Amino acid sequence: MSPHTSFGDEPRAASSSAKNSHWAETHPTDAMAGDEAAATQGKTLGFSRRRLVGAAGAAGLLGIAGFGGGAIGHRMGSDEAAAATPAELRYPFRGEKQQGILTPTQNNMYTAAFNVTVQDVGGLKELLSEWTVAAEHMCAGELVGGAPEGNHHMPPEDTGEAWGYSPSGLTITFGFGRSLFVDEHGNDRFGLKDKMPKILSDGVPKFANEALRAGSSDGDILIQTCSNDAQTCVHAIRNLTRIAFGSATLKWSQIGYGRSSSTSRGQQTPRNLFGFKDGTANLKAEDGDDLFGDNVWVQPEDDPNAQWMNGGTYFVARKIHMYLEIWDRVRLSEQQEVIGRDKQYGAPLSIASPRASDEFEALDFTAQDDHGEPVIPTDSHVAVVAPENNGGHRMLRRSYNYTDGNDSLGRLDAGLFFIAYVRDPRKGFYPTLKKMTEQDALTEYLQHQASALFAVPAGIRDGDEMVGQGLFE
Repeated sequence: MSPHTSFGDEPRAASSSAKNSHWAETHPTDAMAGDEAAATQGKTLGFSRRRLVGAAGAAGLLGIAGFGGGAIGHRMGSDEAAAATPAELRYPFRGEKQQGILTPTQNNMYTAAFNVTVQDVGGLKELLSEWTVAAEHMCAGELVGGAPEGNHHMPPEDTGEAWGYSPSGLTITFGFGRSLFVDEHGNDRFGLKDKMPKILSDGVPKFANEALRAGSSDGDILIQTCSNDAQTCVHAIRNLTRIAFGSATLKWSQIGYGRSSSTSRGQQTPRNLFGFKDGTANLKAEDGDDLFGDNVWVQPEDDPNAQWMNGGTYFVARKIHMYLEIWDRVRLSEQQEVIGRDKQYGAPLSIASPRASDEFEALDFTAQDDHGEPVIPTDSHVAVVAPENNGGHRMLRRSYNYTDGNDSLGRLDAGLFFIAYVRDPRKGFYPTLKKMTEQDALTEYLQHQASALFAVPAGIRDGDEMVGQGLFE
C-alpha cells in the first residue's frame, strides 16, 4: 500500500541504496548471500555480518546495539557477545527515536490497534506504563515479569511461547490515533483535546475506488511489532493484549511477512506479491539527517499545540488487496509497462537491455520509443508516484506482504499492508495517493480496504515511565 505503494517506487535519493536482488542467483557474487544465510539459516533477507560491519555508521545513527558493539536494553554487558547473529539482534527500547521506524526492516510484522475502555486519564497512563515495562522486557529478550518462579497457583505473567528465544531484532512502536483525543461527537475524552495534532484533527481524506472497512481501520492506540521471528511478534502482541484486559480492547490486527521495503542500503530489495522489486527508491537510514528532517521527523515549528510530537512522526497505513489471479494472466510486457520497471532486475524501462546493476539507475521519463511514445508510460506506477513528479515529497515506507487465506472461490485474500512514516501526510502522502488512485494503471489490480493514521511520538527517554509521556506533561 503506497502512494509509492509498496509497489513501485519511490524516488530514490541522489545516491540511492545499494539494494540487491531478492534471489541469490541474480547476484551470485554478493557477499550477503553467504554469511547472511549461514547466520540466519536461510530464514531472513536482512543483513550479512560483513554488511553489518560496513554499516557501523548506520548503527550509530540508529542506536543499534548488538552489532559487535554496544549492548542493548537494560541488560548491558553480558548480551554484547550474544548478539552475533541477526536472530539475536537486540535493539534498545529507549532512545531519541522509537525503534521500528528507521530500524532495518525485519522480516515479520504484527501490528494491532486498540480501543481504550478506561474512562479516566489515570487509567490510560497506568495502561501505557504497564505496556512500556512489558515492551522493554520483551525487546531485551526477557519474559514479561521475569521467569515464572513465583506462585504456582497463579497464571504466569508471561504467556511463555518465546521463553528462551532470542528477540530476533524485536521492535515495538507505539502511536496515538484521533479517537484517543476526542470521541465520535468531538468530546474531550481524557483532557488531551487541546494537544491533539492538527494532522489527526484533519483526518484522512476519501480517495477514489476505495472500499474501506471501519472495523479494520484507525483506533485509539497503535502497536507495531517487527522481528526476524514471527513467533516473537505474536508473543509481543499477545502479551500486550493480555495486559490490556479491562483497560483496552483490540480493534484490528494485521500480520505481515516478506518485508516489502527496505530501510537500509545493507538490505536487499524485496519483491511484492506481483513479483516486482518493491521500493527501490525508498528512503534509507544512510540518506542523512537533513532528508529525514524534511520528510519524516516532526519539527518544532510544525504544530504549536502539539509540541509533544517534536521528533516524532506520523504512521499512515493502507491495507491494499491485490487481485493476483487477474494479474497473473497479464502479459509480461504489459506488467512491466504498468509498473514502469523491468521485472527481473527492477531497472527502469528507459534502459534498453537491463542488467542487475541497473536497478538503481535514475528513471528517465523523457526517453521515447521508435514511435515517439514515452518508454516509461505516463500512467505507469513509477511515473505517477515518483517524487520528482510530486513536488519532491518523500516518505519512509515500511510495508509488508500479507495473506489472509483464501476466499470462498479459492482466490488468495492477499496484498500489501502499506505503511509510511511521514512528517506531514497532507503534503507528502495524500496528494500522491490521490494521484495514484485516479491515474495509476496499477490501480486496476488493487483495492484499498483499510486505512489508519496515528501520531507516533519521539522515543522513550531515560526516566520516562511511559511511551508518549510528553503528551501528559
